[in-house]
Amino acid sequence: QVKLLESGGGSVQAGGSLRLSCAASGITYKRCCMGWFRQVPGKERQGVASIYMYNYEAYYADSVKGRFTISVDNDGQTLWLHMDNLKPEDTGIYYCASGKSPDSAHYSILAPGKFQDWGQGTQVTVSS
Repeated sequence: QVKLLESGGGSVQAGGSLRLSCAASGITYKRCCMGWFRQVPGKERQGVASIYMYNYEAYYADSVKGRFTISVDNDGQTLWLHMDNLKPEDTGIYYCASGKSPDSAHYSILAPGKFQDWGQGTQVTVSS
């Protein structure tokens, strides 16, 4: 059974930093990619950062470029999201996700539809 367990969320003031972690276990399929997504009440889940597992190429939403960094360890068991210069609009529940290979060309690397397995999420709150 696939399990993705996020941690590291919390409350910070604007300008602060947080590092989210996602511990992956039980994944038996070949992965195309892993990603971080954010959701706020009343809105759809949106891609924040994703990484391809075959070349570790990273992609970011425009709103977080230059502030967030996604990384993964060599065996693919831990995914991180380092967030600097946090803004109130970064507030939301952050989800870790894993996508199967071959991935669907129908979805971009930051689209939720590209990913099949999800964690339970961790809350990030940024106050002004």
